Order: sequence, then structure tokens, then C-alpha cells
Amino acid sequence: MINTTNMKLAVFFAALGTVIGAMAVSAGPLDPPAGPVAGTYKTLTEVEPRIAINAANTPGDSDSLFRITQPGSYYLTGNITGVIGKHGIEIAASGVTIDLMGFDLQGAPTGSLHGVIVTVNNLTDIAVVNGSVRNWDGGGVDLGSFVTHNGRVENVRVSGTGVGISIGPSSQVTNCTAYLNGGTGILAPFVGCTVLNCTSYQNAYYGIQVSSDSTVLNCTAYKNTDYGIVTGSGCTISNCTASNNTGIGIGIVTGIGCTISNCTASSNTGHGISTGSGCTIIDCTAYINTGNGISTGFGCTITDCTAYNNSGHGINTGSGCTIADCTVRVNVLDGIRFVSACIVRNNTCASNGNTGDGANIHATGNDNRIEGNNCITADRGIDVDVAGNIIVRNTCSGNTVNWDIVANNVVGPILDRTAPASAAISGNSAPDSTGSTHPNANFTY
Repeated sequence: MINTTNMKLAVFFAALGTVIGAMAVSAGPLDPPAGPVAGTYKTLTEVEPRIAINAANTPGDSDSLFRITQPGSYYLTGNITGVIGKHGIEIAASGVTIDLMGFDLQGAPTGSLHGVIVTVNNLTDIAVVNGSVRNWDGGGVDLGSFVTHNGRVENVRVSGTGVGISIGPSSQVTNCTAYLNGGTGILAPFVGCTVLNCTSYQNAYYGIQVSSDSTVLNCTAYKNTDYGIVTGSGCTISNCTASNNTGIGIGIVTGIGCTISNCTASSNTGHGISTGSGCTIIDCTAYINTGNGISTGFGCTITDCTAYNNSGHGINTGSGCTIADCTVRVNVLDGIRFVSACIVRNNTCASNGNTGDGANIHATGNDNRIEGNNCITADRGIDVDVAGNIIVRNTCSGNTVNWDIVANNVVGPILDRTAPASAAISGNSAPDSTGSTHPNANFTY
């Protein structure tokens, strides 16, 4: 007779042996590998490869609290308070990135130098990011005085310093704020720089200043005691706002050959937008400025802009300009004023000379083509001071004097249609009521 108990035990131990064997195979060898025993933890350098800014790693000298002399990535571990006669952090090597880690560099009550400064000429690839710098008498973040190339300042707030942020050639300032500084808020005095997504306000000099061949994009400059945004030649300024700048107080000022697009300049004590020659201004708005709304040099193109309620002229240009598809309204002097060899086409002008004396369109020189404009309710609709211009396909209504044109100009016929010119219309057709088939006729209505 078979002993069932013994059979069950045999089956159990056989199965157990199979499981243990499988576990042994999956666990690998039990003997340690050859060679010395080594830990598997990470070193502190591997966990945080950057270098902390402190007295041991970055000791200062006679004019700095901390001095960086080797390339690398550095970071703050706490706030820094300045002392008289010293910079906060001095940089004397290329290839340095400083992460302020959200901490604050605060200068001494009086007599401190710069928050962060490069003190060796022509270094490259230096970045200062992520923190605040305030109350340094010399300046906030200075990568410009010693001409640092390819620098970067990002996510930094600077206040109560001399110049807020200064950079060298081919450098960038991004997502920064500069306010209540004793000099310019953001200064890029060398070529090829970019200022992006920044705000500069209530500074004692310019809000944002860049040199030639630079870009200012998505920035705001307001309540500065001079120009809001000022550039050299060949620059691009786009999607910016300049308002309530005082003193000379021009909102946006450029050199020659610049492009200004989608910008707004308002409530400045000077002009709204003022450019050198050869500039292009597109889709901009200038309103309630104490000077002109838009003022340019020679050979500029102004299209799809609005100039409203400025205390000077709405748009004022030199010779050889094109002003097209603009809306110019309720300016104290002329709506559009220009000299010679200009094309002024398809503009809407209304109520200029508001509280002052002005024309909707005013040509002060010759060789201009004035075409397709609508001019209403000003002191003068179209005012031409000099012979030798062509005036065609314009319309005027409700001006004190609709047409004020000297002799010896080329003028399409002007038809007086101030009396009702058509019967009521309901349906798909009606007879001509213009009174002319001339292709270049002007109309008073």
C-alpha cells in the first residue's frame, strides 16, 4: 500500500527544489567580482557639478567680494550684501555662467561698486541668469565696460543701480526688468545685440539703448527720463511699447535704415516715433504724444499706421517718402506733412488742426503724388504750398477749406458733390451720381 503522506512530501520538495534553482539562476553568482570593493554612490561633484560661489571657491580681492578666475558653471547659495568700495561678483575668465538661483545681490547703502562685472578686456561666453541685483552705485550687471563678446543676461531684475544691465557685442538680454536705475536701464552700446521680452521703466536716462544691427523685440519702456527705446542704424524694433517717457521724452528713436513694426508709442513728452532716413514703419500706433506722432528723415516708408491726438503733426516726413494706408486723426497741427518727392496714397485723415491750425494733408515742396486720400473736417483738406505736384482721386468733405492748392500743379478735376447726388437706392443697381467719368477726378462731397 502506497504511503500518500510520503508521496505528497516528495512532490513538495521536488517543486521547492525547482523554485530555488530558478531563483539561483536569476540572482546570478553569489561570489563578489574580482578586484577591490567599490561603492555605487555618487560623489557630491556628480550630484552638483557646478561650483558654489563662496569664500573658499571664489575668494575676492581688494575690490570684490567674490572673484571668478576659471571657466565653469557657478551658482549662489544665498543672498549677497555688498560692502563699500567693492564689486559683488567679479569675473576674470571666459566661459563662465553664473546662476543667481533666485537670490538677491544687494549693494551697501552707499559706496558699493557693481553687482556683477567683467573686469578683463574681450572675454567671451559669459552668462548671468536668474536673480535680482539692486542698489549698487556703479551698476547692476556689467558685461559691457570691458567689451565681453557673446554674453547673456537672462531672467534678472535690476534696480537702484547706475546703469542697470550693460552688454558687449553680439550679446543678449532676455526676460529682464530694469527699473529705478540712475542711468540707462538696459544698455547695449556695441553692434549685433538682441534685447528680448524685457521691461525698462523709471530709469534716469534711456529705457533701452542698442547700437547698430541690433534687435529689440517684445519690450516695454515707460516713464524713463529721456528716450524710451533708442537704436543705432540697421536695427529691427518689433512688438514694443514706449509710453510716458519724459524730458526729451521720445518714445522710440532710431538711426538710419531701421525697421519698426507693430509698435505703440503713447503719452511721451516728445515725439512718439522718430527715425533717421531710409527707415520702414509698419503697423505702428502713435497717440497722445506732446510732439509729432511719427517723425522721419528722408526716403522712409510708412504704411498701415495710426497717428491720433498728438500735439504736433500726426505724421511728419522728409523728402522721398511713401505714406500709405494710414489713419491720421485729431492731431493739433497737420495730419500728414511732407516735403518733396513723396507718394501720399490711400490715407484716411480727419479732424486734424484740432484745437490748433492744420491741414489733413500738407505738401510743403514739389514732385509729390497725392492720390486716393480721404480728408474730412480739418482747417484745410489738402494744402499744397508749391507748384509741381500731382493731385488725383482724392476726396474732401467738411473742411473749413477743402482744397488749398497754389497754381501750376497737375490736378485731376475737382467735382463739387456737396449737394445730394443720388436718389434713394434699394436693389441691385443705380445710375452714376459722381458726375464724372474722369479716371483722376477728385471729389468734394
